[in-house]
Amino acid sequence: MLKLLFIGDVVGRPGREIVAERLPRLREEHGLDFVIANGENAAGGSGLTAATARSLLEAGVDAVTLGDHLWDQKGFETEIAQLERVCRPANLPAACPGRDHVVLEKDGFRLAVFTVLGRQYLNLKAECPFLASDRMLTQFAGRMDAAFVEIHAEATSEKQALGWYLDGRAAAVIGTHTHVPTADAGVLPKGTAFLCDAGMTGPYASVLGRVIEPVIGRFLDGIPRRFPVAEGDVRLSGVLVDYDPAAKRATRCELLTVRK
Repeated sequence: MLKLLFIGDVVGRPGREIVAERLPRLREEHGLDFVIANGENAAGGSGLTAATARSLLEAGVDAVTLGDHLWDQKGFETEIAQLERVCRPANLPAACPGRDHVVLEKDGFRLAVFTVLGRQYLNLKAECPFLASDRMLTQFAGRMDAAFVEIHAEATSEKQALGWYLDGRAAAVIGTHTHVPTADAGVLPKGTAFLCDAGMTGPYASVLGRVIEPVIGRFLDGIPRRFPVAEGDVRLSGVLVDYDPAAKRATRCELLTVRK
């Protein structure tokens, strides 16, 4: 049985610190073969840098995925090509820099990892996530043993629809972006692990990881403000997936929350 942990959106320094502090023990306790983390908010709460990506990888993360904030940090478009275990969303235009997937290998088992952006309420130019997933899975056929698909999207309906669409074709379809963990973790009928949102790894005494007061102020008067990363009630949120290579199906999908 292969065991995988996906870590939900890592937010700022508090998120990076809890990953560094807790991941080594989690790898040992759960016998994890693969660890994947969404890092699109790891640098200052918005975007990623080469340095913050390397800090996550050094902490024990095997692959770092990204979402709609991937270009928020100045200069990252020139850094991403140097990061072999970091992948941008696969349904961005082909002209975008960076890899559209990462391949992880353990004891001869090859796992392809990729992200697709949803198109409901997100403003980035992106290909249809359903057709992009088809394209990626066709590309991996006969070359990979399984695929892990992250759907970085706002709409719950879009995430659920992609889970059903890929049931039996992907080891897991896990949602990110809303920073709020959902209660629907499970294995779909044809063997694909699914969860609408893995939640946020960062400060939960916040509004989506940001200090509460300026966010409330913006809702009240509409005046733009800085939204600093919060500090309180730091948690690691993610999902544990067990996958049976012989049966070619997931056997467990369970939300994981670890408090600092």
